[in-house]
Amino acid sequence: MRPFLAFLLPFFAAANPIGIVGGDDTPNPDEITIVSASASGNGCPQGTVTTDLSPERTVITFGFDAFQVYTGPGTTPSDKSKNCQLHLNLKYPGGFQFAVVESTYHGYAQLEEGVTGTFYSTYYFSQDAAATTTTRTSIDGGGLWLDGQVYTKQDQVPTASIIWSPCGATGILNVNNRIALTSNNTTASGQISDDDATVAFTQQVHVSWQACK
Repeated sequence: MRPFLAFLLPFFAAANPIGIVGGDDTPNPDEITIVSASASGNGCPQGTVTTDLSPERTVITFGFDAFQVYTGPGTTPSDKSKNCQLHLNLKYPGGFQFAVVESTYHGYAQLEEGVTGTFYSTYYFSQDAAATTTTRTSIDGGGLWLDGQVYTKQDQVPTASIIWSPCGATGILNVNNRIALTSNNTTASGQISDDDATVAFTQQVHVSWQACK
């Protein structure tokens, strides 16, 4: 996995904290661990995804080495859309639960006029697969995207759409990601990918903790 850009670190450090970790309503960070993490889909072949949990246990970072889409002359329909299903099993103290409240996407995009790149993320817990919430964000091509730029896009989950993990000691979070390129110009090209030098596509999932109610 290629390293993050140095300038990105202050951005995440300055992000608003989600709750006071370790208080009466949140578990001790030392008691929250990743039991297992796996990925499947044509956007994340085996061995191309990394998972990291921040020290305060409020940000889960997924790094992707192969989650890339392309459009334009010479590409195929399968090049234009990729998906990656993530499964994260967290162990945490009984009496607490967590929920996804925000996602931050970071990577590289080069999009000509008429090309739009869209990120879709659907979240649910295995214990209640019928309860889902979905976020969506887009980049419209042309302008500063014509020659390629590093991007950072954020998506917040509406309060009414937040779903909480089961109360107990484990929660299996599933994140179904899809990136799609669409175009109203058949000759226009575009890509959402890794930059050749330093930028890997990453997704940061921000979570909030609370005592079970």
